Order: sequence, then structure tokens, then C-alpha cells
Amino acid sequence: MERTVLFPGSFSPFTTGHASLVERALELFDNVVIAIGYNASKPAAIPIENRIADISALYHNEPRVRVTAYSGLTVDACKTEGAGWMLRGIRSVADFEYERNLADINRMISGIETVLLFTLPELAAVSSSMVRELAANGYDVKPFLPDPV
Repeated sequence: MERTVLFPGSFSPFTTGHASLVERALELFDNVVIAIGYNASKPAAIPIENRIADISALYHNEPRVRVTAYSGLTVDACKTEGAGWMLRGIRSVADFEYERNLADINRMISGIETVLLFTLPELAAVSSSMVRELAANGYDVKPFLPDPV
């Protein structure tokens, strides 16, 4: 049976930190589903169609990576996509506490296990919100975005 992990997030934008987690997850799992969460009450800076297209282009040569969008609970997206695990990245102790609580609830309501990968030290400061803030203030954000995103 293939091992599929779902990597949920807003990915607005998809950063080098996200790409690093996907590459590392491919060493652990047969398939990675990058699942872009859709929340009508929280419009993203980048339209969801553009995020799907950009991330799909990044992995066009990797058949083990799929990109999709979902709304509702992430555990339901895991079930829809046939994922037995959820992937989350940890940059700090604060991230760990938050993710541990989510992982516990998700396991209780669905049986889905969460796999936590620590961000590589050189990417720990990279976040979508940081990239958006830099871009909004005219800074070059290319070093924080994987090609061709």
C-alpha cells in the first residue's frame, strides 16, 4: 500500500521552506499531496488558482507530488486524498506547541497521524507572511521563493 502524506497550508506564497519540506517528505513517503486550504472569510494575497498553477509548475517533473485545494477540516481532505498522514513544519518552540495540539485533536477525531519535520536552520526565518511583508515594501523576495514560483 502506498504511503501518501498531505501537506496542508495557505502557501501564499509557497516558499523555499515549504519546498524543503516537500523534498524531505518525498524521502519518507511515496506521494505528497500539497493541499491549499480555502477559507472564504480569509482571502489570500494570491488567488488560489495562481497558487495551484505555480506550485504545480514547480513539481511538473515529479509525478509523486499532486497539488489540490480544499475547504473544511484538513482531516477530511486527508481522507478525500487517501492520505494516512499529515505533514507539518516546525520552525520554533511556539510552532511546536501549536502543532502538537492540532495533531492531538486531529488524531482523536480521525486517526490521522501528523508528521512534524523541523525546518532546516537556514530556512527557519522564512515564512509566507515575512515574504508578503518584504514584497509589500519593495524588497526582492526571489531568494525566499523556489523557481519558477
